[in-house]
Order: sequence, then C-alpha cells, then structure tokens
Amino acid sequence: MVQYALNKMGIVESSLDILKCFIGPPLQVSFTEYYHFNEANTQKAIQLYRERFKEKGMYENTLYPDTAGLLQLLKEQGFILTVATSKPTVFAEQILEYFQINKYFEIIAGSNLDGTRSAKAEIIRYIIDNYPEYKLEEFIMVGDRKHDIIGANQTGIDSIGVTYGYGSLGEVNGEKPTFVVDSLKQVNMILNGESLFRK
Repeated sequence: MVQYALNKMGIVESSLDILKCFIGPPLQVSFTEYYHFNEANTQKAIQLYRERFKEKGMYENTLYPDTAGLLQLLKEQGFILTVATSKPTVFAEQILEYFQINKYFEIIAGSNLDGTRSAKAEIIRYIIDNYPEYKLEEFIMVGDRKHDIIGANQTGIDSIGVTYGYGSLGEVNGEKPTFVVDSLKQVNMILNGESLFRK
C-alpha cells in the first residue's frame, strides 16, 4: 500500500525492506518523517494508501501460527482481550472479522479516519478508560514495535515486547519493556505469571 501510494506520487521505491518502517506508527508520522511530506502531501498519500488498502491490502496478511489457539486459551483463562492499533478502527474491525478472530476481543480500538487518536498512548488510554474497575497494574500491552512499548510506558502499564514480529530486539529493548519474549508460548507464560526459566 505504501509502495502504491508513493508510486502514485511519483516516487519509485523498489525495496520493500525499506518500507517496513511504516509498520506500527501512524501513517501521518511515517510519511512526514521518512519522506518529508508536507501536510497536504501527507494527506494525499494517506488517501492513496487507503485506496489500495480497502480494495485488497487489508486482506493480504497471514496470522502467526497458533495465534487463534492462544487467543482462545487466554479467553478460557479469563483474560479480557482488546486491540490497540494505529490503524483506523473501521479497518481493524474488518481485518479481525476476515481472519475470524474478532470474537476474542471485547474492544477493538484504533485511530479515527480523520487522523485523530492515532498515537498509541491515546489508544491505550481509551481502552483503560473503558475499564475503570481495574487498576493500571492489571493491564499489559503486547506489541512488536517501539510505539507499542512507548504507549504502554506513557500510560503507566506493563508491556511485553515480542521479537517474532516486525520490530527488532534492539528496537523493542530500547524502550525498556517490562518483558521481552520470542514466542507466543512465552507470551502465555508471562500472562500466567510463570517464569521463563522454569523447567
């Protein structure tokens, strides 16, 4: 989608590896930071991105192996699961429905189409505010990019940085997550209070 938007704006970017930096942050931030677009060009690029995204891009994904199984297990264990994403909420809802995992989540929270509530801390805060009966120490953010960890730190909750996603170990570690794991199994262990070193 980013490649499509850039091509439409006269920028040929043949390396998809270079565009991995767009995974995680809000599009407003990425187009401005990495391609130095002004506000008008940033909005045009986002419109072009969504043009391709709505047509087919949102479905060009695959779930990590055992994702649905872990979500089912956590649900059975009594965890309340929510989604905090910088993608617009309307698209996040469609993606989760397409992959048949929306049933595991009580809240799917993303950004607004007008670009507001795009910072990860704002999205996490929105979710926290929906559960006033819970203390901050009862929340935990699981994410693979630094923005997930930054959002958790800014809202005062714990975080699990995962290294099997798009972010590197160095990127995740750089924001000081509460835990760092490299598998879905380890995510489950952390959430259930088990030591990663337990045999």
